[in-house]
Amino acid sequence: MRTPDGFDLQGHRGARGLAPENTLPAFRRALDLGVTTLEMDAVISADRQVVVSHDPWMASAFCSHPDGAPVRPEEEAGLLIYRMPYAEVARYDCGSRGHPAFPRQERQAAIKPLLRDAIRMAERHAAHLGRPPVFYNVETKSMPSGDGVLHPEPEAFVALIWEVAEREGVAERFTLQSFDVRTLQTARRMRLPIRLSLLVEDAGQGPAESLRDGLGALGFVPHVYSPHFGLVDEAVVARAHADAMAVVPWTVNDEAAMRRLRDLGVDGPITDYPDLGMQVLAPK
Repeated sequence: MRTPDGFDLQGHRGARGLAPENTLPAFRRALDLGVTTLEMDAVISADRQVVVSHDPWMASAFCSHPDGAPVRPEEEAGLLIYRMPYAEVARYDCGSRGHPAFPRQERQAAIKPLLRDAIRMAERHAAHLGRPPVFYNVETKSMPSGDGVLHPEPEAFVALIWEVAEREGVAERFTLQSFDVRTLQTARRMRLPIRLSLLVEDAGQGPAESLRDGLGALGFVPHVYSPHFGLVDEAVVARAHADAMAVVPWTVNDEAAMRRLRDLGVDGPITDYPDLGMQVLAPK
């Protein structure tokens, strides 16, 4: 497996602040801006296709029915991607309405793509730009209560994602990340030659306690420690690096926070605004 050289700027859901999240336009925009890694989320459709989507349903905040009518909040539970064949998933537009939380996001028609198609586009576009091949950081959107309801069990989930990464020839540049430790434990048992990243959210604990408890729940040291950016301090970076873990905090959308993290020695941020990340990286 390969590790990104230098500061690993990761485009969150592609470039969510600038283009519809987890779509081909967002990934293309992130590549145009110069990200090292495309960060994205994966769910599984009824016909066992790996679909790029953060939500396990069609989100009412920004998705529209095939006839153009906005998805209503009360409809989400009946629009589970795990119960829909991909041909049906692809009929929904999740870009034209924009996202209310991201006013800079360019409104444009966009569907939830297959992971396969996102990788193929990114490989072609990176080559077209004359830049090195991009890395991929894919999150399993799973939890124990969702098994068989929102997604398959971890073994099947991981196997389906791995099949795509291997078939598309990007396994050496592939990271699997999750808050669900079962995902990472499964990938380790399968001895997959990919990087594993532990996501940790802010549960009211301090940085040191979050690191300790996260690793304790996982049961081994992963390749990457990926906490909420507020859970990073100098001691956490030093401890992680001493254990050969890269530190990649999420989701960093503030210039001051990004500069602070860079100065602390993190290995790269996950951000909705890759344009901001490039500004922070630019030499003065």
